Amino acid sequence: MKPKTRNKLRTRRLFEMSNDILIVDDESDIRTVLCGILEDEGYSTREAGTSEQALKEINERLPSLVILDIWLRESELDGIEILQWLKNNYPSVPVIMISGHGNIETAVNSIKAGAYDFIEKPFQADKLILLVQRALEAEGLRQENLELRKRIGVSDQLIGESQLISQLNAAINKVAPGNSRILITGPPGSGKEVVSRAIHAKSGRINRPFIVLNCANMNPDRLEIELFGINHAANSPTFGSKVGVFERAHTGTLFLDEISDMPIETQGKIVRVLQEQKFIRVGGDKEVHVNVRVISSTNKNLQEEIANGRFREDLFYRLSVVPMQLPALNQRRDDIPILTRFFLHETAESAGQPIKCFSDEAMALLQAYDWPGNVRQLKNLIDWILIMYPDNKITTVTADMLPPELKKATPVDVKLGKNMDVLAMSLRKAREHFEREYLFAQVNRFGGNISQTASFIGMERSALHRKLKTLGVNQEERPVKLVENSK
Repeated sequence: MKPKTRNKLRTRRLFEMSNDILIVDDESDIRTVLCGILEDEGYSTREAGTSEQALKEINERLPSLVILDIWLRESELDGIEILQWLKNNYPSVPVIMISGHGNIETAVNSIKAGAYDFIEKPFQADKLILLVQRALEAEGLRQENLELRKRIGVSDQLIGESQLISQLNAAINKVAPGNSRILITGPPGSGKEVVSRAIHAKSGRINRPFIVLNCANMNPDRLEIELFGINHAANSPTFGSKVGVFERAHTGTLFLDEISDMPIETQGKIVRVLQEQKFIRVGGDKEVHVNVRVISSTNKNLQEEIANGRFREDLFYRLSVVPMQLPALNQRRDDIPILTRFFLHETAESAGQPIKCFSDEAMALLQAYDWPGNVRQLKNLIDWILIMYPDNKITTVTADMLPPELKKATPVDVKLGKNMDVLAMSLRKAREHFEREYLFAQVNRFGGNISQTASFIGMERSALHRKLKTLGVNQEERPVKLVENSK
């Protein structure tokens, strides 16, 4: 069997086994037959013979799909009432109604109440299986569309060709197929969520949920509800429950953004979930078992947070099975033209505007700027440009069109210092000082790439090396790592 075929079968099997189907029928023989048919297809099943049992099963663990009999003897609620309760509390769960006394009116009422479809007893196994597949696929597509709407502007690919990005992409390809937990560190706006999505997209969980939770600015009580869900009245299941992100991410990936901001009280509970893959909802008493890959991120030094008592050491070691460090944008300046073109194309296309380009002078300013907000700030700049200059006749963004803070980032800025007077210098000293600052700015602009710098300024690479050595640009005092080629 070819590797691609094996991977497809593996993905399909994971998809099927992750779908938990609840069968609600007052006849045990019917439940047994349905369980047998579905389990032969690779689905996992649960049973309930009454409405009370059905609500209990749903509240303890949300199923992927419910097969529901309309007439339930010796039950407080009939199938239609359970369907209405489900749609009020868990509208995303697809429901297939079944009945041995069905008619057109019954079927119509079921569909109006929110059922995916209706099937009469006795039914053909093939028809039932096809209906189950279609219902699950429809819900999967709906969730995918919701996810796409949420992540507008968030890519799942790293843009760039620098050495740092090439190394990061190689690391993603290596760790993605496994299930190990990953801790992504990097400054704000550097693309931590992009990396997490790239890992998910290249994993065996690609067709399963990708759930994001920002841990910042949440009080402990609210965060625990978001993480684990809540049972609104344990003694009265008809009031329903809220499903937390761990449960929503079952068989998929959960991305905990800015994990360092999680309250210390909550951190201990996360440790148990990571260790045992189970938890109890807030206000509940039943354990919920999950299969979730956790990826977390932070812009802080967690070792310092641990030393200051703000982060649990045991949680750190459980999250940081595979650590990944993201560079700041000013550490990969040679990616700025590539990122700029990508954002220009993306933003202009979505806005229905012609694609603009940056002049050489404007691009030089972009590469000279330090970008404290990193990639996110660059993306916001492109949005700002298209808002401020929507004229279709303007095809080139010039230096004078940039915001004031970027105009100050002149790559040829000669920094003389407070006690230095150019008039007191000899021509040779002034020229050396200018050359030193100019070459440092250009080398910094191209991310330390000697070949690119030499090409831009019109010097032979060997001559540039000698000049840099003479002027001391490559000394330790300069935060520039010189490389021959970044690709």
